[in-house]
Amino acid sequence: MAFGSATVKLTDLASCGGCAAKYSAARLEELLRGFVPVDSEDLLVGLAPADDAAVYRLDDERALIFTLDFFPPVVDDPSDYGAIAATNALNDVFAMGGTPILALSIAAFPESLPVEMLGAIFAAADEQVRASGGLLAGGHTIRDEEPKYGLAVIGTVHPDGLWPKNGAQPGEVLFVTKPLGTGLIMTGYQGGAAGTQQLERAVRWMRTLNKDAADVLRSFEPSAVTDVTGFGLFGHAYEVAERSDVRITLESERFPAIDGALDLARKGVRTSGDPRNREFAGPHMELGEVPPALEALGFDPQTAGGLLVSVPAERAVTLEAEFEARRLFLRRIGHVEEGAGVFVQ
Repeated sequence: MAFGSATVKLTDLASCGGCAAKYSAARLEELLRGFVPVDSEDLLVGLAPADDAAVYRLDDERALIFTLDFFPPVVDDPSDYGAIAATNALNDVFAMGGTPILALSIAAFPESLPVEMLGAIFAAADEQVRASGGLLAGGHTIRDEEPKYGLAVIGTVHPDGLWPKNGAQPGEVLFVTKPLGTGLIMTGYQGGAAGTQQLERAVRWMRTLNKDAADVLRSFEPSAVTDVTGFGLFGHAYEVAERSDVRITLESERFPAIDGALDLARKGVRTSGDPRNREFAGPHMELGEVPPALEALGFDPQTAGGLLVSVPAERAVTLEAEFEARRLFLRRIGHVEEGAGVFVQ
């Protein structure tokens, strides 16, 4: 984007962008083993086990959800970058069943970047926070040669209305609320293998809050929910399986993809996060005769992805009808069984 006489490409300033920049999940698990769980009956969700956000009970009717998320630029347009980074952080609150109320910016920028560009990032983030039902009330900014932006978000939820990762039960059905492939498309675009049309589709999905999907889900009381982000569909499905002590079966032919993502996967496009996700989830997975492109889609790190939802089978048809009535995306992709790990057929 041009500002005055300067033309700045944000992605040129980053070694990798979006949720592909996440620390290796396998190494993160090893790191967290050294932490002693906090002993407090009011800490409903902490590190034992970890989830999409921490949750602290204030009283019988109210609990606070607290999360933070930030990453380097995934796109060059500053407004898109600010909106996507904000959406990614806010979606963690929705993944826990809550509603955002307050956010603070976490920012690191080179001093050489035009002030107008930074203003566009902050303004877009503010717009997303307001659209989520919350307020952006401040933050902290430091100097860094690689740009990074995100939010710390506080939300509220009823203590009995939490959506954990560890509640999936055998016999339930799995859904996702957004198509996959943001990592493939961003990488393909930066390498010249994808065009602006694919980019615009991916950006539209990354800017989409999970608020409307969460609003529909509340009345269906899902058993387990997480958002599909940097560890990819397979990594986040493994988290649900491991913490729920169940086996998850995924139907690869039902995986939804953003238009253009599978074509890029067939051409061999992969993100820098792909091998780390394979290292994390691969040892706990059994792959049937899955086409390589769909396998790549499952390992692809998503930025501001949709919700992965487990609901009782008897509610599945009604849930699909409700999403369709509201013109919201929903795709059934698998089911839950007794056992362990993830099977992809």
